[in-house]
Amino acid sequence: MAGDRWTFLVMRGQDDPVRQYSISARTIRFLVGVSAVSVVAVIASAAILATDAVVRLEAQNLEARNEVLEAELSDFQERIGDLEQTLDQVAANDAHFRNLAGLEIIDPEVLEAGVGGPGLGMPESSPLWATDPATTKSVFATSYDLSALERRARLLSESLDEATDSVLAHRNLLEATPSILPARGWLSSRFSQSRMHPVHNRPLPHEGVDISAPTGTPILAAAKGRVKRSGWIVGYGMTVEIDHGYGFTTLYGHASKLIAQVGDEVLRGDVIAQVGSTGITTAPNLHYEVKVNGVAQDPSRFILPDYVRN
Repeated sequence: MAGDRWTFLVMRGQDDPVRQYSISARTIRFLVGVSAVSVVAVIASAAILATDAVVRLEAQNLEARNEVLEAELSDFQERIGDLEQTLDQVAANDAHFRNLAGLEIIDPEVLEAGVGGPGLGMPESSPLWATDPATTKSVFATSYDLSALERRARLLSESLDEATDSVLAHRNLLEATPSILPARGWLSSRFSQSRMHPVHNRPLPHEGVDISAPTGTPILAAAKGRVKRSGWIVGYGMTVEIDHGYGFTTLYGHASKLIAQVGDEVLRGDVIAQVGSTGITTAPNLHYEVKVNGVAQDPSRFILPDYVRN
């Protein structure tokens, strides 16, 4: 049928003959359909190519981020290694410090014990696990190491605090313990439960030591303490008595001059009096006593050997 065909006239120029083409409507519909499909295919291809480009770019960005993350994790692990070495040195110092403080050294297994529990979780529970298990494991290991180091640091801090308190307590005790010869001189009479008294001429307890020295020789406090008595005591003459705490008291008799007064705080080596011959004595000397909880002790047990001259 003529109505089912399309006729096209084509002219190239005025002198060229006119060309005539006749195409059926079915052919035209077919060509239009093919063209539409081609356009759609081109558009789809372009979309696929664009999407692929975006995916590739995102993959490149993700790979770059992973490289940065791995580098940072490597840096963290290196710093963790340095911190472990530092804590090892701190642990060695802590052991030495605790030994000096008279405390039991912390068991190395306690310091090296790991950390765990429900709060720590597992690497599989991380959102990163589905996309990058290897990096997730590295992150988890780093987190674990940091938790272990935090625990060690906390234990060492508590240990050092305990050792410091113990050392301070020992230092106070040492400062209060009589440990020097109170005057430069010669040890002329020792501690005895029964000594022939040079004046009374009969055996009597001698609850101290006598140090012969010229009159005016400085008498020194044997340890840190507070003066509880400064004055005349029958038999001892001019006397200073010091309470050092921890049950220690010391007495310094036969002085020619008293310097420290009742209530004075004194340190080991402070001048508290001067040697004399007051009280019952035959010559200038210092009578020196040490008592622990009221019981007389041999002062030579508390005197450093370098200070004694027989």
